[in-house]
Amino acid sequence: MTTTQRPPTLDPLAVSRWQRTAPLASPWLHEEVANRMLDRLQWIKLKPQAWAHWGAVRGGLQAHAKLATMYQNSACFVAESHTGRAQAAIKHIAKPWWNPKQWRAVPTRFETPPPASVDMLWANMALHESADPQALLAEWHQALKVDGFLMFSCLGPDTARELRDIYAQLGWPPAGHELTDMHDWGDMLVQTGFAEPVMDMERITLTYETPARLLHELAELGRNFHPARFPALRGRQWKARLEQALVEHLTGQDGRLSLTFEVIYGHALKAPPKIRISALSAVSVADMRSMLQGQRPHA
Repeated sequence: MTTTQRPPTLDPLAVSRWQRTAPLASPWLHEEVANRMLDRLQWIKLKPQAWAHWGAVRGGLQAHAKLATMYQNSACFVAESHTGRAQAAIKHIAKPWWNPKQWRAVPTRFETPPPASVDMLWANMALHESADPQALLAEWHQALKVDGFLMFSCLGPDTARELRDIYAQLGWPPAGHELTDMHDWGDMLVQTGFAEPVMDMERITLTYETPARLLHELAELGRNFHPARFPALRGRQWKARLEQALVEHLTGQDGRLSLTFEVIYGHALKAPPKIRISALSAVSVADMRSMLQGQRPHA
């Protein structure tokens, strides 16, 4: 799969519409994944002087509070893709100016971090919804300082595989766009300029009492972005048939419905720039300064 094909089945207009209309809250699954990312920070030695939270409102507001406590003396940027999410971030994260604790804390800036301004970029459950993931990775790479690190998570190809099978068996259009494999994310990180990418994944099985509850939680997590999705509104009979199929195919011995989510975790460093040497080479002052800093400490 080439970079021009990733993601191969995602409608950018549908993504843009979802980003404008998605609930301004962190789904339970996103908070759970964020907590598992937090556990991974114990292996990171670098303590950022400045860090950025990309998509905090949907990515994990509870996790943001924990990160802010962990890095309370570090500058923080909160980047949101749309005005509504930015306003929600300010509402949920910003502290009143009269709060005595805020007087001694480094203030949070609700904006995209400038180039080479942060030591850590945290992005939970955002990458799989990007219509141009390679461009997004490049934006993250640009925001990081040399030797800074990226921590991210996203959904993988096995997510909702049971639901995809049901749609296929019923002859319906795809239930969702195809999600990118862990190894392809690693390749894209290297192509973007990141170094020493570490990728891992796990499958989380969630259970539900009723098909209505399952569909409700899926609606909180996202939408069907596949270009070949059903183009019109569905009726009550279709929904009743779907709920019946969910009960028939997903009910376990305990009487609950099970659905699989594949979660991918990634960590990578921003390496010093590599300068191609030729008979006549032009090197920027910033790149030369980075090259002369010597060996970088491992995160």
